[in-house]
Amino acid sequence: MTIFLTHEAGLAHETPSGHPEQVARLNAIYGALRTNEFAGLDRRAAPLADETEVLRCHDRAHLDRVRAARPAQGWAALDGDTFMAPGSFEAALRAIGGTEAAIDAILAGEAPNAFLAMRPPGHHAERDRAMGFCLFSTVAIGAKYALDAKGLSRVAVLDFDVHHGNGTQDCLWDEGRAMFVSSQQMPLYPGTGYANERGAHGQIVNLPLVPGSGGREMRAAWEGALQKVALFKPELILVSAGFDAHRDDPLASLNWTEADFAWLTHAICDLADDCCGGRVVSSLEGGYDLAALAASVASHVRVLMERGR
Repeated sequence: MTIFLTHEAGLAHETPSGHPEQVARLNAIYGALRTNEFAGLDRRAAPLADETEVLRCHDRAHLDRVRAARPAQGWAALDGDTFMAPGSFEAALRAIGGTEAAIDAILAGEAPNAFLAMRPPGHHAERDRAMGFCLFSTVAIGAKYALDAKGLSRVAVLDFDVHHGNGTQDCLWDEGRAMFVSSQQMPLYPGTGYANERGAHGQIVNLPLVPGSGGREMRAAWEGALQKVALFKPELILVSAGFDAHRDDPLASLNWTEADFAWLTHAICDLADDCCGGRVVSSLEGGYDLAALAASVASHVRVLMERGR
């Protein structure tokens, strides 16, 4: 059975009108996963992480800045793209708490895999700054939690968001126990993710994809990368699941379809079956066309459920 974690606090992370990272994203996902097909999900509330969990990856000064930026009403702009509403800080802490709760459950054998649908996303938040809609580097924090609190020796983080996970890369650059693989359109925001960015221990693999490319190019890139991950022998796989590489997404120009997300999810689960007893924790990142997001998440979760039986 697949665990599905979320919390209504994710709906309280409001952004200005017209912002692509909007409350409607979660509502679209809820609608897609409300059908009878997904009745078998083990639905759980994402718990609130203690603030100190942020410090697994971020400077205390960064935590203090984000906490202090909470507005009493309206919005506070952390940069030109990244906003906080009164409920954003709690939402970000529940994204961390949900990731860690999923890791706890998977390692305890309660389920083979889990999907967390929370916002704000996290993979652009660097050690000392919020950016790209992200406050804290949620999945990187989850990786450090699995290593330091749960005693794992090796964790892999796989990121298929169309934008490079610069924050995850920054937070895990010196962490030899965590392998990070990221595919992204290049060139595109945030301008990082070149193949020669390999990490302090050679444990980072970047897969730049040219604008206009589609599933064929993606599959070739990920097939090779997953072979490298297999050699790393992770004990847990964490996924930064962004769905903005879809051909209908307004913020990029890759041409993936729901079938491509399903293929990649199967490939990740195949790897997990071989390396770590099928243990996969997936966390929502981007995806800004609401219909494409809903359909792509459904394809991703459908595969997780099928593989989790």
